[in-house]
Amino acid sequence: MGYCVGTRPPPSCLILLLLKLLATVSQGLPGTGPLGFHFTHSVYNATVYENSAARTYVHSQGRMGITLIDLSWDVKYRIVSGDEEGFFKAEEVIIADFCFLRIRTKGGNSAILNREIQDNYLLIVKGSVRGEDLEAWTKVNIQVLDMNDLRPLFSPTTYSVTIAESTPLRTSVAQVTATDADIGSNGEFYYYFKNKVDLFSVHPTSGVISLSGRLNYDEKNRYDLEILAVDRGMKLYGNNGVSSTAKLYVHIERINEHAPTIHVVTHVPSSLDREPTYAVVTVDDLDEGANGEIESVSIVAGDPLDQFFLAKEGKWMNEYKIKERKKVDWESFPYGYNLTLQAKDKGSPQKFSAVRIVHIANPQRDSVPVRFEKEMYDVSISEFSPPGVVVAIVKLSPEPLDVEYKLSPGEDAQYFKINPRSGLIVTAQPLNTVKKEVYKLDVTNKEGDLKAQVTIGIEDANDHTPEFQQPLYDAFVNESVPVGTSVLMVSASDKDKGENGYITYSIASLNLLPFAINQFTGVISTTEELDFESSPETYRFIVRASDWGSPYRHESEVNVTIRIGNVNDNSPLFEKVACQGVISYDFPVGGHITAVSAIDIDELELVKYKIISGNELGFFYLNPDSGVLQLKKSLMNSGIKNGNFALRITATDGENFADPMSVNISVLHGKVSSKSFSCRETRVAQKLAEKLLIKAKANGKLNLEDGFLDFYSVNRQGPHFDKSFPSDVAVKENLPYNYVFLSVIEKNTLWDWVLKFFMNFRISM
Repeated sequence: MGYCVGTRPPPSCLILLLLKLLATVSQGLPGTGPLGFHFTHSVYNATVYENSAARTYVHSQGRMGITLIDLSWDVKYRIVSGDEEGFFKAEEVIIADFCFLRIRTKGGNSAILNREIQDNYLLIVKGSVRGEDLEAWTKVNIQVLDMNDLRPLFSPTTYSVTIAESTPLRTSVAQVTATDADIGSNGEFYYYFKNKVDLFSVHPTSGVISLSGRLNYDEKNRYDLEILAVDRGMKLYGNNGVSSTAKLYVHIERINEHAPTIHVVTHVPSSLDREPTYAVVTVDDLDEGANGEIESVSIVAGDPLDQFFLAKEGKWMNEYKIKERKKVDWESFPYGYNLTLQAKDKGSPQKFSAVRIVHIANPQRDSVPVRFEKEMYDVSISEFSPPGVVVAIVKLSPEPLDVEYKLSPGEDAQYFKINPRSGLIVTAQPLNTVKKEVYKLDVTNKEGDLKAQVTIGIEDANDHTPEFQQPLYDAFVNESVPVGTSVLMVSASDKDKGENGYITYSIASLNLLPFAINQFTGVISTTEELDFESSPETYRFIVRASDWGSPYRHESEVNVTIRIGNVNDNSPLFEKVACQGVISYDFPVGGHITAVSAIDIDELELVKYKIISGNELGFFYLNPDSGVLQLKKSLMNSGIKNGNFALRITATDGENFADPMSVNISVLHGKVSSKSFSCRETRVAQKLAEKLLIKAKANGKLNLEDGFLDFYSVNRQGPHFDKSFPSDVAVKENLPYNYVFLSVIEKNTLWDWVLKFFMNFRISM
């Protein structure tokens, strides 16, 4: 290159210097080199299986390496980082003009690839040319793939449970758990018993052990089960995939199956006994062991004074005696005591016997005089009580074994009968046919030496309907009366007594009405202002009278008509106001200047018109009937050439006057347009039409309701039973619960409908 030295080197020297500069710059860029020395990609993705043998090459979807622009290049690859354990080695394979990068596992390394420890390696690979200053870098991302190299492992390996002998079939009793660090199908496994098991089953995937047979404590009280886990994936190195064995110990617990049962033999002790025994109690329990042992027998009720106790006879015997703790108070309990006993065992869970009631008879009973529990019985029943209604029950105390009750003959006895054994008194015939308020009965025993009196009061039944004093009511009221004005009073009466005869009133209407009724007095009054011009002229509605009867009320209804009177309460209203216009100086006498018009909505009363000011010179005439304004005398002779007239006009219906309106007239020389007057519209006619339309609709709605008034609202007919309906029904005492034994049909002739419903008389005891 000596010829390139000098102050002005030749062009060829400049080209060589430029190429040298480009080569120097390109050598400083990572992954690149002069003339395109670089890897085909900056990052490669490759895979390799774990546990791979030495010299196993990683697999890449695309080719890895450098394209050789100069076939003389001797390319070398080296892993510079990312392989601290030294698992991988980079090799070069040149085919044609491409130097392939091949990465394989090394040999002679005691460590092997283990996905469970590290599943990804990111290698930095450097490429260089021997003898040249050329370098390139790339990244290789190696994903370690899973092999089924691990076995399922139990944790823990020993389980123990205790279950009751009575555990139902298919009950889950335990669950074993194993894990496999492999992924995907390599990590899947299933459970099974090592040996055949009859009474238990294991779910293959969840490890839940369930009971599949009946347990018997006497046959076997413990089961030792061995559970294995089998790997579902392909086995590596030919192993059988079996995990460590888990052991499950199932202990069977005897159940407390039976509750104690109590047997009692009562005894009436002699008055000479120092420690009298009133009953012998024996308790049995069919269970064995602690479950069959009796912990205690207690008096749980019937001994409010704590006078009795249970004494156990022997240590190993379940026999007890009821004895007195202190002297028994027989005078307070002349009929004896009803003691309630209950036993409990020592089992788990503890069980209690059914309660057993033991009657402790009064040894001194024979000395107690027999008498009625009450000398006087006072009861009351409804006057509508049918035959068979329970009235009262009388009893002798103490009651003899051969007791017999009788009703003494008398006028009132025919309406009642008594059960001779129980003392139950019931009605023998209907009572509403007899107008009596009190019945008196004498009850005696069989011998007739004991007597009790039963007084039976008859309660008034709600058997009357309120009756209005008039068949219908008609009233008249003027519009504009104050709110709250009384319009009409309706009145009804009821022949029943007490609350059955109290009456309240109400209005029954499908529409909203401007009236309300006092529920106690029957006075109908207004609730809002009445307006004849915008509301119905006549209101028709129903007033209902209801009594306070129980268990049901009676009601009656009456038609009420209220007519609204028209009052002249509206002033005329002008259709147009504030009129102004022009007439000529030579306007003819009698000529039509303009016309005014007013409307009175009080039944469209006739309106009169008059000028109240502005016509002092008498030039104008206003027709009082038609409202036409005319020129009364000539303006030409008046000397007025140009002038203004301000007329004020009013209208009246004879009582009320309209607000004055103005008519301003200007007089000019020259020709004047025939349409020279203009006024402001008040829309009075339109408002009147709207008001009349509202009134027409309201009248139409009320008329529609009037058409259905009698048919829809008035309840004229009552339901009645069929003639074949039985007056009494006999029922066997052993009928099952919810047994339907009577069907009832109800008829209402107003609609001629037959409504069927069932009254389910159910046996409750």
